Amino acid sequence: MSIGTQTAQRTVTVAVRGLTKRFGARIALDRISFELYAAEVVAIIGPNGAGKTTLLSILAGVLNPSEGEVIRTPDRRFGWVPQEPALYSKLSVAENLRLFARLERVADPDQAVAAMLAQIGLEDRAGEEVARLSGGNQQRVNIAIGLLCEPPALLLDEPSASLDPRQRERLWEFIGGLAGRGTTIIFSTHNVAEAERYAGRTLVLGDGELLFTGTPADLERAVSGGDTTLDADTPRLAGDFESAFVRFLHDRGH
Repeated sequence: MSIGTQTAQRTVTVAVRGLTKRFGARIALDRISFELYAAEVVAIIGPNGAGKTTLLSILAGVLNPSEGEVIRTPDRRFGWVPQEPALYSKLSVAENLRLFARLERVADPDQAVAAMLAQIGLEDRAGEEVARLSGGNQQRVNIAIGLLCEPPALLLDEPSASLDPRQRERLWEFIGGLAGRGTTIIFSTHNVAEAERYAGRTLVLGDGELLFTGTPADLERAVSGGDTTLDADTPRLAGDFESAFVRFLHDRGH
């Protein structure tokens, strides 16, 4: 069950053109191009060192590309939620949000904090120290920080990596609600079953190259027939998405 829309209205949130990133002699991203759409949920998957975090960091404006460009529509900064929570454990939920609202130079920090508390469903725990929250609720606060400036897109690096299954389910319900209200969601994950379940589209990276973009079902059909342009009526590969993903990487030398 994917969440978000299937790009029906095709309203572009971001266009990536020829994106390249070098760290010395190493090429972390190699001439990547794609577009993201309003309310779309996109998963970035690939083996370790594929360039997933580097790509998200460039989209977030944390890193600058060596070549290429990122065109944002509208031209506003995206929300960025790194894998390590940017929280102060001894401060309360509201104090964390208020601090980051001021750092983000939000016009009305108190109003923004109240809105975020309502959005993440933690109004009754606003005065509680973050350290006392469950991992799932801490991640909600972490995401709320990324939403303070009301970004058109939210970027998440391994958002559910440290959560148990129930916390993960609740987190994705929350993220699905954001997509339902028009926010573009792009997330990286090593859990390819999570990508299959929640993403309307996947980007597969390998050694810095964009190897594939399409739905999880498209990837299975590509592996089944060896052709990414197979008709939608082509039968899906017998087996699970993870098997198809591993075979896809193997067939392309990754």
